[in-house]
Amino acid sequence: MSAPQLPPEYVPPTPVEELSVRSAEGIRLHVEIHGRPDAPTVVLAHGWTCSTAFWAPVIRRLSDRYRVVAYDQRGHGRSEIPPSRARYSTRALAEDLAAVLKRTVPAGERAVLAGHSMGGMTIMAAGGRPEIAERTAANVLISTGPGELVAEVAVLPEIVRSAGVRRFLHRRLLRSRMPLGPVTPASRAALKYATMGPSSSAGQVEAMARIVHACPTVVRARWAWVLEHLDVHAGLGRIAAPTAVVVGTADRLTPQVHAHRIVAELADSQGLLLLPGAGHMAPLERPVEIAAEIHRMAAAHLAGAGAAATASVAPAASAAPVVERTTAA
Repeated sequence: MSAPQLPPEYVPPTPVEELSVRSAEGIRLHVEIHGRPDAPTVVLAHGWTCSTAFWAPVIRRLSDRYRVVAYDQRGHGRSEIPPSRARYSTRALAEDLAAVLKRTVPAGERAVLAGHSMGGMTIMAAGGRPEIAERTAANVLISTGPGELVAEVAVLPEIVRSAGVRRFLHRRLLRSRMPLGPVTPASRAALKYATMGPSSSAGQVEAMARIVHACPTVVRARWAWVLEHLDVHAGLGRIAAPTAVVVGTADRLTPQVHAHRIVAELADSQGLLLLPGAGHMAPLERPVEIAAEIHRMAAAHLAGAGAAATASVAPAASAAPVVERTTAA
């Protein structure tokens, strides 16, 4: 059986510029710049086992009115693979973000930061760092959590009733060092069940599978250890910038309980956006809504971004702070 065709919007766009940025400890990070060089800046941080390619449909919807910076987290995509497990930590994530911002956001200017999953954890881990705060106008945290990930993950079916057994099996699944190998119908089905909503299209599943399968096994396993022990509540509480939160109602990896915790701990919450039927991979599944939420925050908090939305970015319902909003399924 041939692989489903990749829809054009999920093919990674060609950046207008590519940079090689060195982290504080010398790890080389691959950075791409898309869109208009003179426009307000949006910075995108992807999640575990992903890459800049993950943001393709969102970049396409933002690049006609923003300068969009996307980078590969260490070990992912075209960034350098750290040589030891000691180089994998939430501190490293925060320092890498600081290095990218220093290189791509000039002193005195600010950007909107959007992080998906581990990218959102990166922004939370960086909370309170002055070198990041001074370059941040606002944040959008998508499908993410500040801790307790193994306890809350809901990948296993409800037939496994024991909470202890579920945590044990989820931990074993997270830690797995099994190579993913080529994308197959079975692996597509498993990844769709675990990471995406039931209505995800074949093209969306194919895009996600290609991205995840490209992540080196050692990188996947070493970041899994970090995620298993994740606790970025302290950094979350120190985020001063206005911050919006987004979660899919069918997210099995970081269920809604995490989004509600984040909103409760934020100093300046700009609301919670629920995406009915969307799973964990919301930027791939619902790029129109994700781009619109990033635009909503940019229009409200980033100088030069307040003009009416273009046709490629759906206008948000309101730029005012809200408690909770739900999009149409």
